[in-house]
Amino acid sequence: MGLHEQWVLPPGAPVPQGVADAGTAPTAARVAELAAAGGAVLVTLVSDAPEPDPGLLAAVSVYAWLGATAFRVPEPQADGVRQVLDMVASIQGARPPSVTRRGLA
Repeated sequence: MGLHEQWVLPPGAPVPQGVADAGTAPTAARVAELAAAGGAVLVTLVSDAPEPDPGLLAAVSVYAWLGATAFRVPEPQADGVRQVLDMVASIQGARPPSVTRRGLA
């Protein structure tokens, strides 16, 4: 993440110029290798679920942590993917949390 903007693309969207395509559900090593090269990395994930797919969202969090910046996902998954990308960026310190709460029990 860091220097690159994050994108959530619909299925069939072309690979943006200058973005390395890691393929569909690539290995973590492949994504880390492409991210280490310094460019933006596209990961394509597939799901038939009509609502947010927990497995897909977990995969997005790992790929985002490793440096993937563009995700091609089915439309029902797009909102959940955006939330996951915001969460990962907040954990990494690249953006402030959306909401901060303090335990006052």
